[in-house]
Amino acid sequence: MTLTPLPRGDGVSLWRQIVTRLEGSITGGGLPAGARLPTEAELAQGFGVNRHTIRRAMEELASRGLVRVEQGRGSFVAEDVVEYPLGSRTRFSEIIRAQSREPSGRILRIAEIQAEGRVAELLKLRRGRAVVVVDRLGLANGRAITLGTHHFPAHRFARLAGMLAENPSITAALAASGVPDYRRQVTRITARMPTPEEAHLLSQPRTRPVLLTEAVNVDPEGVPVDATFSRYAAGRTQLVVEGA
Repeated sequence: MTLTPLPRGDGVSLWRQIVTRLEGSITGGGLPAGARLPTEAELAQGFGVNRHTIRRAMEELASRGLVRVEQGRGSFVAEDVVEYPLGSRTRFSEIIRAQSREPSGRILRIAEIQAEGRVAELLKLRRGRAVVVVDRLGLANGRAITLGTHHFPAHRFARLAGMLAENPSITAALAASGVPDYRRQVTRITARMPTPEEAHLLSQPRTRPVLLTEAVNVDPEGVPVDATFSRYAAGRTQLVVEGA
C-alpha cells in the first residue's frame, strides 16, 4: 500500500483518516487477509503523524475486527472467520457449505491402537480394546480450519479404514458402516498453544493459540461411536455454542 501524508484542517481527526484509508485498502483487496501491516514507525512516517495517533487508529480497526495485533510480531489483516456451531448435530461439510465455502478434508493417518485412559472412558470401552484412530485435516476453501483426531471402536467399524482411504468423509463412512445418523452428546472446550506440527498443519504461527474440543458422538441408541479431540485455528474459527 502507498502511504502519503494526511491533510490537516478538514475537520476529520487524523486517526479517523487513517482508519478510513486502511479500511479501504482492506475491504478493497489491496491488503489481503493475513497480510502484515507496516510497522507503527513506518505508518507514522508515511502518514506524517505521531505513533500515538497510529495506535489509536489500530485500536479502532481491531475493535471492528479488521486487524489483529500480535504482541512482538506486529499487526495483520484479520482473516475471514468461520463460525463453527457446536450443537447436537455437528457436521463439518454442512457447516462450511452453509457459509458459502467449499469444504474438503485430508486424511493424515489411519491406525489401530489400544484404547487407554480418556479414550476408553469416552467410548465406554475396556482398556486395551482396539480402536481405529484417524487424524483428519478439515479445510474451507483450501484453508485449514481444524485438525481432528477421531477414535472409533474397532469391533464395530472394522471396514472404516478402507472407506476413509477412498472418501475422507467420516459421516459417509459411518453411514456405510450402519450408522446413518449420530448426534453430539457432549463437547468440552479449552485452549492452549499449538505444537510445532499443529501450527504447521493449521498454517498458523506457534505464538497463536488453538481452540481445543473434546467431543463424543453417539448413535440413535446413545452408544458412543466416535471420541474426537479437535484443534481449531483460533484466528480463523469462532466456535458457537448452540442452545446455550
